[in-house]
Amino acid sequence: MRAAVLRDTGAPMTIEDVAIARPGAREVLVRVAAVGLCHSDLHVLTGDIPFPRPAVLGHEAAGIVEAVGSAVQTVKPGDHVIGLLAFNCGHCEQCHGGHTHRCYPAEAARTPGEPARLSIGGEAIAQGWNMGAFAELMLLHESGVVPIRRDMPFDRACVIGCGVTTGLGAVINAAKVRPGESIAVIGCGGVGLSAINGAAISGAGRIIAIDRVSAKLALARSFGATDTIDASHGDLVAQVMALTNGRGVDHAIEAIGLKTTIEAAFDMLAKGGLATVVGAPRADVRIELPAAQLLREKRLQGSMMGGVRKVIDVPRYVDWYLDGRLKLDDLVAERIALSDINRGFDHMRGGGIARSVIIMDS
Repeated sequence: MRAAVLRDTGAPMTIEDVAIARPGAREVLVRVAAVGLCHSDLHVLTGDIPFPRPAVLGHEAAGIVEAVGSAVQTVKPGDHVIGLLAFNCGHCEQCHGGHTHRCYPAEAARTPGEPARLSIGGEAIAQGWNMGAFAELMLLHESGVVPIRRDMPFDRACVIGCGVTTGLGAVINAAKVRPGESIAVIGCGGVGLSAINGAAISGAGRIIAIDRVSAKLALARSFGATDTIDASHGDLVAQVMALTNGRGVDHAIEAIGLKTTIEAAFDMLAKGGLATVVGAPRADVRIELPAAQLLREKRLQGSMMGGVRKVIDVPRYVDWYLDGRLKLDDLVAERIALSDINRGFDHMRGGGIARSVIIMDS
């Protein structure tokens, strides 16, 4: 199969012929129809997230099940599925506690001694996020796929696999935004726009979009933002306070992962407010907060994969799109071929678009 292979940090990926194994007992082989480009992969490309090389990255995918292992019970060949970076074992305390997205079991990968899922000329190739979706086929543990309706377009289904689930879920599942509450979203990429969309669906009263790119702020309006702030001009916390008559916001969603924006998310909160971090910071980032503000019951939390409950939330998000509530059409800024993957990541670095999606048959 064709796949985009990362051989060196900072170097362009190369399209190569990669061998893929047959499914093990609880594995599913999916023919990838569409895969989104996510900032988590960009962090690996730049070296901000260490990862073995050579590797096939990619984790925001949708496609059709081609084959299943002998013990797979959740999907069958021919099913349309979304791949989701939220593997689970089903029997640990997190799974039994209703937090399957926190599990990520050892079974997500093959154990040492087993044949590699991916290889070139007999040499094992690392599989990004245990999915390796920048390829014509992906082989993964069955808990990483969710069956969806056949009338859902793959080029929009794929972005539910990470960006949409992360942003939308941060608002609905993690922050639990209620009707009438105010919210600020810092960063209007795919995750941030999905958070804005989720705030609108939740009935938030005031939705403030914050970014440095004017095109993204304009797009945020179409996703439900009531106000926008250009973070390249002036102090963004002061601007939020000015918009809210000095009160601050009930919720802040940080979708970038920088020390300064995480701290700003906390600083712009009203009394009793909650800041939720969904951006991916570097491992060495440390944040500083004014401790006295904790006595005003301000809170800071993280959110992993939007607290997704796969078999409940993913089909519901698909329904919301097909019902016209979830704005995926505007989220997908361009559709490209696998051979154009490096150009797609260049566009991401430029910061001017929401999501690039690779169409595998193009």
